[in-house]
Amino acid sequence: MNYRRCGKSGILLPEISLGLWHNFGATDDYAEARAMVIYAFEHGVCHFDLANNYGPPAGSAESNFGKILRSDLHTHRDEMFISSKAGHEMWPGVYGDGSSRKNLIASCDASLRRSGLEYFDVFYSHRYDGFTPVEETMGALISIVRSGKALYAGISKYPPEQQQQAYTILKEAGVPCLVSQYRASIFDTKAMEHNFDAAHDAGSGIVCFSPLAQGLLTDKYLHGIPENSRAAKPTGFLQAGQITEARVHAAHELDTIARRKGDSLAAMSINYLLADSRVTSVIVGASSVRQLKENISGINSAGFTTEELTEIYNIAHHEGVQF
Repeated sequence: MNYRRCGKSGILLPEISLGLWHNFGATDDYAEARAMVIYAFEHGVCHFDLANNYGPPAGSAESNFGKILRSDLHTHRDEMFISSKAGHEMWPGVYGDGSSRKNLIASCDASLRRSGLEYFDVFYSHRYDGFTPVEETMGALISIVRSGKALYAGISKYPPEQQQQAYTILKEAGVPCLVSQYRASIFDTKAMEHNFDAAHDAGSGIVCFSPLAQGLLTDKYLHGIPENSRAAKPTGFLQAGQITEARVHAAHELDTIARRKGDSLAAMSINYLLADSRVTSVIVGASSVRQLKENISGINSAGFTTEELTEIYNIAHHEGVQF
């Protein structure tokens, strides 16, 4: 595993981080979840990415991670970098959602209880909710860090204007934004075009999630929708309607480039993000140790030729492909 400096901080993060968004909840296979966390740690993945609403049900991914930590990895806490977030709907009612001070601080406390941790290495504002003043949300993060509940502050998915506001407020308070998390992939380059430079200029590290476009940038959907895939589930984040003819065609063309390079489509898609010097780490999700092993072993530093980058860009930006 290679490690990269996170922005202008002293923190190093692995090029691959493990996200617990899917497959680590109470309805999932606990034995497989445990095996994935242990395998990841034993292969250099020391960054584990959580959020208060990860499950299902919401909160159960943090509870399961805490259980795994206590049973198998409790002596290695100081070798891990563990993050969590709050800002999306967690429970019904006016205080269970959004980016208010009340919600963030209460959510952080609840996340610490569920996970059994004394502190998070970084706690994020999971989103700008569209109405809470950025000053209020950043004030909550500053309080969380100063109280010792988290070592660093982070933001996730903030629009450019609010992103810059957040950096300014945090810096002036002496609690600079350690890391900014954005969705990014070959099929989704909006953040790369509109958010990455601001983060880099502010000295914030950049962590990318959904690098495989929820599976579209793997071989999973090249020949239809598998029965137990995310797109086959009516409540999944990837809906069958998003698996369009244009995207499947683009995935086939990208797969051809990947095979020419000796990579899988998934490996090439992850390496494409890591080829960006602004990126600190790429969060992968996995449903099995086999899948996680493939993602980790697929990392390479061979890079891309100018011709390959141009070819990938033209395929990915064909009409109807970008998210």
